[in-house]
Amino acid sequence: MTALRRLTVMEAKLFLRDPAAIVMSLAFPMLLIVVLGVVMPGFRTPVAELAGLRPIDIYLPVVVALAVAGVAINSLPTTMAGYRERGVLRRMATTPVRPAKLLGAQLLVSVAATTLAVGLAVAAATVAFRVPLPEHPVSFLGVFLLGGAATFTVGLLIAALASTGRAANAIGMLVYFPMLFFAGVWTPGPMMPETIRRLSDLTPLGALSQALQASWAGHAVRPLHLLVMVGYLAVVGALAARLFRWR
Repeated sequence: MTALRRLTVMEAKLFLRDPAAIVMSLAFPMLLIVVLGVVMPGFRTPVAELAGLRPIDIYLPVVVALAVAGVAINSLPTTMAGYRERGVLRRMATTPVRPAKLLGAQLLVSVAATTLAVGLAVAAATVAFRVPLPEHPVSFLGVFLLGGAATFTVGLLIAALASTGRAANAIGMLVYFPMLFFAGVWTPGPMMPETIRRLSDLTPLGALSQALQASWAGHAVRPLHLLVMVGYLAVVGALAARLFRWR
């Protein structure tokens, strides 16, 4: 536990020394919700098609999903693949501190960064635009943890397949933007065409986004979304563990 604690502190310091990681992982979700709330016309006006809700009310859960993807798909795979490329994991394998502890430390830092990013975005939305907090907070937390874990398995799979940090970053970008589209970053789920929404249901971030929207509004989460997230967690997680290489 002492080694894990020290590695976690070290990884946190390295994370905070990277301006790009701070902006994209921590600040971007908060800045996005603030800019949209201030700049987008009608974003704070109730819409009949949304049952009287404002677009910003249904968009905040989407930003929460975006915060998860920012760390899971962009930051984590690039860091882990870079460690493998530079031989950090190989050298650690010869010490009493096994490489698995470094992976554990990186996951702890990533979860902390995701939680902080979500907290900043929610705080900005509630304070600046009076967006109400989730109607079902326990359901929201459970969906957030399940969907976050499912999304992190995708990041770990990218880290397992990429040979270098640059390759992990490139693969991550190719996965990141389609996932954001299906999560409703450009077109929120309730406003998507039916065919696109059905495809969105089958993606981890799309299922997470729509499940977050449901729990936020006080509705029951669709079983399909829960099954999709559990499926990604089990199948992609097992695949990532099988293919992950320390060397």
